Amino acid sequence: MRVLGLISGTSHDGIDSAVVDWTLDGGVLTGAIAHVGERPYAPGLRARILAALPPNRVDLGEVCALDTLIGQAFAGAAAEAPPCELICSHGQTLFHWVEDGRVRGTLQLGQPAWIAERTGAPVVSDVRARDVAAGGQGAPLVSYLDLLLMAGLPAGRGRAGALNLGGIANLTVREPALAYDTGPGCALIDAAAPPYDEDGALAAAGTVDAGLLDRLLADPYYRLDPPKSTGKELFTPDYVRAELPLPDLVATLTALTAETVAAEIRRHRLDTVIVSGGGARNPTLMGMLRARAAPAAFVTSDELGVPADGKEAIAFSLFGWLTAHGLPATVPRCTGASGARVLGTITPGSGPLALPEPLAEAPVAIRLSGSPAAGR
Repeated sequence: MRVLGLISGTSHDGIDSAVVDWTLDGGVLTGAIAHVGERPYAPGLRARILAALPPNRVDLGEVCALDTLIGQAFAGAAAEAPPCELICSHGQTLFHWVEDGRVRGTLQLGQPAWIAERTGAPVVSDVRARDVAAGGQGAPLVSYLDLLLMAGLPAGRGRAGALNLGGIANLTVREPALAYDTGPGCALIDAAAPPYDEDGALAAAGTVDAGLLDRLLADPYYRLDPPKSTGKELFTPDYVRAELPLPDLVATLTALTAETVAAEIRRHRLDTVIVSGGGARNPTLMGMLRARAAPAAFVTSDELGVPADGKEAIAFSLFGWLTAHGLPATVPRCTGASGARVLGTITPGSGPLALPEPLAEAPVAIRLSGSPAAGR
């Protein structure tokens, strides 16, 4: 089954897409990656999304407008991708409601009817809500893919983990299975130096302010036990107020991400860490991370056939395949849910909704091939 995965993450910069042709044989799920792409948001839409994020307030009229406009943008991204049998759309997270460590709700906008109308394909959407309803964090869902990928690592890699450095950083540990948001990835760096610190140049030119870093590391979030999740509701653009030269501020925020991630890598005594996400392309961040997490070895997900910038879109393609076949796409130990759940709701395409026969058993291993260069 050929499935398109669509997602815009916590950097809110555009829509990542991946088309994967999935084939199951003897418990091994093979994914031939036919397309990986990125479609930036139009500047006006991105500005409206950012203006709707905490601590800002918006009315229901703007929520309705954003649901439509984001849905249309996702439909445009889907129309640019190769044809497929099914689409799985994450949409755009506008709010992740956490109280006392428990996720009460999560809101992703991007009305799937626009995608179905534009492409004629059925659309799986609203993917996080079922895990939340089952008592889970609704994140990081990518742990399902991470654990399948790490199952294929050679024994010589030792204790393994998978790290995604998006707006928020999340870590998946192979043994015992565990996954959670470690804290900010690039969110605070991007807020200080919009749209982002290209090649980590500002951070490289600055000096870390040890006093500010210590104050930031005192945030109670880092002391919470997993499973846990967070977002820009906590790490808002106003999270850091400091009278520092911009390079020093960016260097300090980069060190914050590196130290909070490295602390978790040290905590789990990881030998190998598979890195993906935009932060994997920031050499200053990666240099700080390597220094703080030594002797852990870092490899990009590209080395496992998964484009670092496209891993989450590939994960959502996988979730669409699983949902279509009646299979759960969550790991309760990772999200904290009471059990594994089939995710999402389905919007029919242009014809009658026809799903494959449900499968009795989930895949036990995954192989990915193809890895085309990302398109614009």
